[in-house]
Amino acid sequence: MGHWWWRNVVEPGKLPLLLALGAFVLTFVITRVITRMIRAGKGPFGNVTGAGGLHIHHVVPGVVLTVIGGFGAVAGGRNGFGGGLFAVVFGIGAGLVLDEFALILHLHDVYWTEEGRQSVEAVVLTAALVGLVLVGFAPFGVNDLSRDELQDRGTVISTVAGNFVLSLVALTKGKLRTAIFGVIVPLVALVGAVRLARPGSYWARRFYRHRARARARSLLRAYRHDRRWLRTGLAVQDWIGGKPDPTPSSATGGR
Repeated sequence: MGHWWWRNVVEPGKLPLLLALGAFVLTFVITRVITRMIRAGKGPFGNVTGAGGLHIHHVVPGVVLTVIGGFGAVAGGRNGFGGGLFAVVFGIGAGLVLDEFALILHLHDVYWTEEGRQSVEAVVLTAALVGLVLVGFAPFGVNDLSRDELQDRGTVISTVAGNFVLSLVALTKGKLRTAIFGVIVPLVALVGAVRLARPGSYWARRFYRHRARARARSLLRAYRHDRRWLRTGLAVQDWIGGKPDPTPSSATGGR
């Protein structure tokens, strides 16, 4: 275990990234627990207010911690105690900021509304992407090449570049999650690139404009996909971040 830890985490310099990811996820979980307790009127916690009763969202200290952690990591390098400490500070700040990603996006307090689900999506996608980066920057399969294959730098470069193009195509087809995971896993990017684009995506507007049959198939496939998976996805989001209020007008929960 010690050899694996040193060979795969410490020696490649991934310890600060691991610490930042752990602090990021833990901060999000703790923050959501506290906000849900405030919303339910339980526990010793309450909203933080400033002069004149101004409500201070936790994105504010999050930005401060992110700046401190980011600049501290750049100035101090990624090795040693300082690098690990600033990585943790950065992870805590990023967790607080992305927990209110929807507020930043809409410039409005939408924490307990349907729009507030975007914060949970941003946190989950960020954690997944950082986790994949932690596994390895090269796509799966590329980092398992033999010694002879590794000598062919052109093969590696073309594989990574081709995978990036496939992920970009998937993104233009309105498949954000597929594109993100496809950056690391080539098969995922390929599937997202060859399947029909989602309605309203750039690809659909650009290439399905004069293809009525393609537009109809795209709408039908999106409907079937959302009917099968949307409810499950929303249930998972509600379990992670809390169920939104029934109407935007009742979104008065504390943070």
